[in-house]
Amino acid sequence: MKRIVAFLLIVVVSLGVMSFTSPTIINNIRLGLDLKGGFEILYEASPLEQGGQITSESLTQTAKSLEKRINAQGTSEPEITTEGSNRIRVKIADVQDEEAVRKKLKEPAVLTFRSSDGCKEASDYCKVELKGTDFVEGGASVVFDELRQPVVAIKLKDANKFAEITKRLASKPEGENRLAIYMDEKMISAPGVHYEIGGGEATITGQYTNAEANELKDTINLGALPLKLTEKYTQSVAATLGQLSLKQTIEAGVIGTIFILAFMLIVYRMPGIVAAFSLIVFSWLLLLVFWAAGITLTLPGIAAFILGLGMAVDANIITYERIKDELRSGKTVSSSLKAGSKNSFRTIVDAQITTVIAALVMYFLGESQIKGFALILMLTVVVTVLTNVFLSRWLLHLLIKSNKLNKPSYYGVKESDIRAL
Repeated sequence: MKRIVAFLLIVVVSLGVMSFTSPTIINNIRLGLDLKGGFEILYEASPLEQGGQITSESLTQTAKSLEKRINAQGTSEPEITTEGSNRIRVKIADVQDEEAVRKKLKEPAVLTFRSSDGCKEASDYCKVELKGTDFVEGGASVVFDELRQPVVAIKLKDANKFAEITKRLASKPEGENRLAIYMDEKMISAPGVHYEIGGGEATITGQYTNAEANELKDTINLGALPLKLTEKYTQSVAATLGQLSLKQTIEAGVIGTIFILAFMLIVYRMPGIVAAFSLIVFSWLLLLVFWAAGITLTLPGIAAFILGLGMAVDANIITYERIKDELRSGKTVSSSLKAGSKNSFRTIVDAQITTVIAALVMYFLGESQIKGFALILMLTVVVTVLTNVFLSRWLLHLLIKSNKLNKPSYYGVKESDIRAL
């Protein structure tokens, strides 16, 4: 009797926790643009200057620049990934003015070093002294001075040009000798020039933290990238269409789950109750993983979720059918559970390993939503083993060991089937 009470407590408490936490989890799961509305663009990067090259670092820095520009537009949580050697994929949900964002993204990042030489005010910085293309690509780095303070070292292509600029600004009075650094139209820093700098190398000093110095370094390196972006693929989803897709997908999933649970209860009786509870835990735990890991859920992701639910049902069916076979052979319920679980475990593991191998191939060879589908499919395998193999067997073991529910009919086996054998 104690084991039945323990079983009921586990089920009741678990259902209570899941009911209490599910609304918060579901409302905070990130949705992809196909469910929330937005647009996706695949860019192909190419050198602005003839003979230029695209490196993995330059592609990564360009992706960072796109993210900063998107955030500046007030759009939150963009998904930006590099693909191959020259492609960048951008996904943005909840966009109010799509054309404005797309126009801003297509413009190359413009890095300029400006002075106030000839300007009306010392703070105008109206004269462009240097552009991003004047710097050596990837030439900015963070170094430390004698006081172990971070400074930014830069390298220029034309040492004479830089010497002339620094000589001219160094002769200006304090306040007019600054060489302001701009990314697009935003001033990043305004260091003063105190002497002529030859050799094409210099350091930018200031009260920088490590994070600020690295950000300035990345900004200069980004501005030195002679890359232009060309749209190769676009997809736009209206917010209303995304919400409709989400609603219809959830409704289909709920209806399918109800039929699955009804089937398990009718065919397998007591094990069907355990399976139904395990499937509920499976769904809740998988949603919890999505929320905790910050995984963006898309339509292919939901398809993987539902596919995983089907595989979780299969794991239960394989186990329960083996248990029924053992009962038909005349074994006790306890012996049937032990033998059926043992005989089915290898079959379930083999099936799950096959699924993981297929998912790994899709993940490493696929792109974008294919990767998302494969990742969620692998997560369903892990959660299936935890809930619909170990958890369901442990709960079934509790019921059987109580010695109150040991009739074969409780497990979907008729007495006549046993006597016939």
